[in-house]
Amino acid sequence: MTLAPIMYLNGRFVTADQAVLSPFDRGFLFAHAAYEVTAVLNQRLIDFQPHVTRLRRTLDQIDIPNPFSDEAWLELHQELICRNDFEEGLVYVQVSAGNEGYRDFAGPERLTPTIFLFADARPLIGPMAEHGISAVTLPDTRWLRRDLKTTQLLSQALAYRQARERGAVTAIMYEQGYVTEAASANVWIVTPEGQLITRNLGTEILPGITRAAVTDLLAGADVPLVEARFSVEALRSASEVFTSSAGALIAPVVSLDGVPIGSGRPGPVTRNIQRLYYDRMGADLGPLSWL
Repeated sequence: MTLAPIMYLNGRFVTADQAVLSPFDRGFLFAHAAYEVTAVLNQRLIDFQPHVTRLRRTLDQIDIPNPFSDEAWLELHQELICRNDFEEGLVYVQVSAGNEGYRDFAGPERLTPTIFLFADARPLIGPMAEHGISAVTLPDTRWLRRDLKTTQLLSQALAYRQARERGAVTAIMYEQGYVTEAASANVWIVTPEGQLITRNLGTEILPGITRAAVTDLLAGADVPLVEARFSVEALRSASEVFTSSAGALIAPVVSLDGVPIGSGRPGPVTRNIQRLYYDRMGADLGPLSWL
């Protein structure tokens, strides 16, 4: 992670040492906050409109006034990119329920949000995309509104820590025997019969923006896709597994709980979807000889 030097906080562009928040901010006290993360390639925001639409929905559902129009959000993101001369990586926006100067569960009738944006420079297509990642399975202990992108990320943070302790990169979570999603990504499997499956949308999972983009791409490519819940057993017996997210894009999962998935290497379906998505992003596929 390489943080861009200029950030935005409550109407001002500032440096990291100037980005100071009150300990009474409701995001800190109650995790009463939403966030979004949008990929940037060649200074261009990827799938920005779906991200800001999801942010608007999350803010509405958790009773935080949306401080900007979609157009103003776009201008703010573009200004942050321009001020940092930011080429590639991720832009995060965090919107909390604000600072009322005291601790009260309900807070005032109308909240005044805190708005914070920062950029994280990183290559979007790297070794994980080429070689794949390892994962472990863990019970899903999150709250029941996982379709909202809030900062209530303790379960996910602990899942990542447990994955690291077990020598893996990420965790794939399950509930009542069925896969929900990875610690910060949607999950896809290819069955031994060649069927591509990803969990259907609902309150159990986040409606991923990259997931939606891949779904649209597959429809155009005439690749059959089933959107339905699938079991942990189906995950373990899959010939291919991959995740989709704004941060890791399309990440092949090559081992699960220490056991190889399929051949133990990224499979042909995963590679095809990577090619389709990278091309849609406008990435230069020439250097990616492994595709």
